[in-house]
Amino acid sequence: MRTVILCFLESVVSSSLGWLLLGLALLVVSCQPAYADTIPREAEQYRRTLVRAAHAEWGLDAPIATLAAQVHQESAWRANARSPVGAQGLAQFMPGTSAWMAELYPKTLGANQPFNPGWALRAMVVYDRWLYARNQTAASECDRWAFVLSAYNGGLGWVIRDRKLASAKGADQLVWFDSVERHNAGRSTGNFRENRHYPRVILLRWEPMYVAAGWGSGVCSERYSL
Repeated sequence: MRTVILCFLESVVSSSLGWLLLGLALLVVSCQPAYADTIPREAEQYRRTLVRAAHAEWGLDAPIATLAAQVHQESAWRANARSPVGAQGLAQFMPGTSAWMAELYPKTLGANQPFNPGWALRAMVVYDRWLYARNQTAASECDRWAFVLSAYNGGLGWVIRDRKLASAKGADQLVWFDSVERHNAGRSTGNFRENRHYPRVILLRWEPMYVAAGWGSGVCSERYSL
């Protein structure tokens, strides 16, 4: 979308209407919810639901701002979101993953309902916790969550292989940022780029925004200043 707009601008900016069109184009870009540096109004609608789910799974010290940032990146808080590849709901679970989660945690989650906001948020925090337990070795809490988020986006198996490759290449497999994140154990270029963007944008762009808005603590405060 942005590339198309920029190409369009190059052809018209020199005309008498150039500056007007420039302003309109920038307004269109600024209205894209997935990239807006503002918290969507829908977030407040589901805030208490997320807090309850997070406290139930993580305790009172749950990193609410981090979890909110994850929802922000996944769906921009749109409960009916559906991705081109079939991911569903607030937490953008693929159908197979949401079905597996419902089978794994029948008492906690009940029937598979990815478009149900309460179910989606509970499933997200439960899955994060599951991944967190399987990424116990990390240089910091921020790095540990980066491993968790990479696994959420692309699968735990890829994280394990990437860490092994990083170690074999002489990098520190306990550090995500500028270490493991630089190593690709076989993903396609597109999948690798998306997966590396995912932890960074959540932890270093959206998390501080939610912390500043009073959504509680995050996990990477040492990497940014508010």
